[in-house]
Amino acid sequence: MIELPSGPYTVVSSGGYDPGPAPVSRRLFAAAHVVADPLGDNTPGSPAAVDWDATLAYRNHLWSHGFGVAEAMDTAQRGMGLDWTATQELIRRTGANAAGPLACGAGTDQLAPGPHSVSEVIDAYLEQIAVIEETGGQVILMASRALAAAASGPDDYHRVYGQLLSQTSKPVILHWLGPMFDPLLEGYWGSPDLDVATDVFLEIIKANASAVDGVKISLLDASREVAMRLRLPAGVRCYTGDDFHYPELILGDESGHSDALLGIFDAIAPAAAAAVRALDTGDVSAYSSIFAPTVPLSRHIFGAPTYYYKTGIVFLAWLAGHQSHFKMVGGLESARSVPHLVTLFKLADAAGLLPDPALAVHRMRAFLEVST
Repeated sequence: MIELPSGPYTVVSSGGYDPGPAPVSRRLFAAAHVVADPLGDNTPGSPAAVDWDATLAYRNHLWSHGFGVAEAMDTAQRGMGLDWTATQELIRRTGANAAGPLACGAGTDQLAPGPHSVSEVIDAYLEQIAVIEETGGQVILMASRALAAAASGPDDYHRVYGQLLSQTSKPVILHWLGPMFDPLLEGYWGSPDLDVATDVFLEIIKANASAVDGVKISLLDASREVAMRLRLPAGVRCYTGDDFHYPELILGDESGHSDALLGIFDAIAPAAAAAVRALDTGDVSAYSSIFAPTVPLSRHIFGAPTYYYKTGIVFLAWLAGHQSHFKMVGGLESARSVPHLVTLFKLADAAGLLPDPALAVHRMRAFLEVST
């Protein structure tokens, strides 16, 4: 039992899920967070100081549950504390130690603040693609703040993505990250009208289909994802990035299903793997019952302002014993309130995601002692 601000609370979880073989009916990537060096200078604006051993250990945790690792994505605080110098090292270290599928985010965040030409955006992307391809990882073309600022309309997106996709060595994953995750990406693909943007996105995919493995859609709009999924060229996967509706999108229906590349999988990997392994055997009831309690947790972690979800991801990793502290690069541990994190603790318990309940209670109690 633990005394929370809302009153006494008894943990109901008796432990977590054991590692197991990779699920086979769906392709699953977990976008992974980085573990900060707790003694490093990770104040806002400082270069990221990373605990590399703990960061790589967490990737091994994800691989042990059968996930691919989506490296250097927004979950790893790209654009929110993780600078390009640290990102390069992260990609290279993870690639050198990969124990399962690996895909890595290529963006343009090495560019200095301020306006840039479309040609400079292309060159920045190509620099990052080269680093990823050196490691053997699959490229994820992330949405670019610099491109969103530089593009004058859809033609510039066609130019940039057409050139990039003609130069990658193997099919890539295209990532559409909505403005709820990053407000500076408003109007991506050349229009703030999502219907127009969707048409441009699909035109680019169809024009370069042989170079596209799949698309990751992070708009938190299940109906839009399903509609887009039905319009994809044959052989192009849809990787859901919807941290609110993932169970039904992964399950799918007679018209198809989504694979997944999700930030929430960093936090719920053991449960998510168990759910999809149940789906592999046709046990939809078990699939649904395992996933069901993770959805309130995910909706809470990704609640507005959504871009601060990383704080909840790291807090849960600490509660679950995967790292020794609750510190983040860029000082982002301060981005969520004490009541928010208390609720997260209870929702994680209800979802069976506290593998060592006694440790979780001890850490939650210590957190409250220094916070209240």
